[in-house]
Amino acid sequence: MTVFGFHASHEQIHPARLLEAVVHAERAGFDAAMSSDHFSPWSARQGHSGFAWSWLGAALQATNLSFGVVNAPGQRYHPAIIAQAIGTLGAMYPGRFWAALGTGEASNEHITGDGWPRKDVRAARLRECVDVIRALLAGEEVSHDGLVRVDRAKLWTRPDQPPALIGAAVSVATARWCAEWADGLITVNAPVDHLRRMIDAYRDAGGRGPLHLQAHLSWAPDQAEAEAVAYDQWRSNVFAPPVCWDLELAEHFDVVSADVPLEKVTSSVNVSADLGRHVGWLEEYLALGFDQIALHHVGQEQRAFIDAFGAEVLPKLRTAA
Repeated sequence: MTVFGFHASHEQIHPARLLEAVVHAERAGFDAAMSSDHFSPWSARQGHSGFAWSWLGAALQATNLSFGVVNAPGQRYHPAIIAQAIGTLGAMYPGRFWAALGTGEASNEHITGDGWPRKDVRAARLRECVDVIRALLAGEEVSHDGLVRVDRAKLWTRPDQPPALIGAAVSVATARWCAEWADGLITVNAPVDHLRRMIDAYRDAGGRGPLHLQAHLSWAPDQAEAEAVAYDQWRSNVFAPPVCWDLELAEHFDVVSADVPLEKVTSSVNVSADLGRHVGWLEEYLALGFDQIALHHVGQEQRAFIDAFGAEVLPKLRTAA
């Protein structure tokens, strides 16, 4: 049975309000949650960027939901620290936490003052980080000299069962590469044919574990309002790689997105005032075999979305599943 989750977008919402939202989502019938992990928002209009790992401890305590986070170890985060964070949450909340690992974006990583590596170097660095994190979670003492360096690190608090390390991908090639090391795959909504090619590439390369999808959507009782919310909050997020990887500041995203047409936004975000239309989009993703779908309403006000989808969308999707 597919799990339907609530996506907690730290770039858009104050962490205290986001905690209230995820508690409300559980009460409204959402099965799970996932969290972004940013240092900077994508736009000054979004206006927030709370520390995900502090928030995750509070959210796991405040709910009975399972949680995941999308993280980029290697520059802003040392992999030993991420292993410690994963291990602590896994030990405190057994079976309720997973982490997705990706190569990151300059908008978050440039803060270290180090240069932003080429994509192939970032991928190699992530691969080293995965090996370090897995070894630490397995109880090994780790020393490593490569694109990341580790000296005699050991985790003293670990879960009995290490949390899953999910591969984050948006391209077919990256999905295939993730099959080498990941316990599952996560991506974002895209045309169904592209999602199918990604899934096939991952599975054909031996990829194991669950398939996760983060689905961006905008809903309001009025179509014009749903469009306005998506345009205000998410037009800075419509750029394909390498643009979305390489821009450094929220101001840069605001400049390049100043004249983005609404049609470009609606190609990345499912925008409709019709809840039935949202059910239809999500049923298409269900048919692809995703095991967990996290719904991300791209607006800053979450309660009306949570109530409407909890009452009218999730029951229909569970029937379809």
